[in-house]
Amino acid sequence: MRKGQGGPQGEWKLNFERRGRPATTPEDREGIRGWLIGSLVDGWFEGDVEVIVDDYEILVVGTLSNVELPAGDVGARAVAETARIERFRNDTRERRITIAEGAESRFGRKVAWGATVGETTRLFTTTSVPVMTRLHLRQRQTLDTLVDSGVARSRSEALAWCVELVGRNETAWISRLREALDAVERARGEGPGSTPD
Repeated sequence: MRKGQGGPQGEWKLNFERRGRPATTPEDREGIRGWLIGSLVDGWFEGDVEVIVDDYEILVVGTLSNVELPAGDVGARAVAETARIERFRNDTRERRITIAEGAESRFGRKVAWGATVGETTRLFTTTSVPVMTRLHLRQRQTLDTLVDSGVARSRSEALAWCVELVGRNETAWISRLREALDAVERARGEGPGSTPD
């Protein structure tokens, strides 16, 4: 991660752009993940914490302890898991806000939170970022079909639904693309002129 010319603490600064937005390198993501994980309160989560970083937002999702219910009480499980996530959300709100404000000041990104209990995952305080796109007639017709049939309320929601569907159904392929992009960024960083004389 690159240090900026900032104040006494040497704030992190991302100072170049890719496709009109700040570029986030693999090193940036690693540094942000490290800072976030180091800032979490011990005992909040069990096991590894998932920290996803993009150019606008940091998403932190951890696993909470399972809910113990009598055997065969399947109907109550989802309700109990959701209740445990809500309790975590309320009990940790003040500290999470402090961590999020520190991350936003340091990295220029909003922090979103989520938690998993058993089969239930809930995200809260997530950010929506507008994305402009131009679509041809057939692509617009696809979105309009989703709107007209009631699957989505607007073209914007229909497009988000399509992106979610691709992400869900092509997880392995998307992961391979991300890994390939990370490798390209690392190779670029090791190229000529990347280290001072």
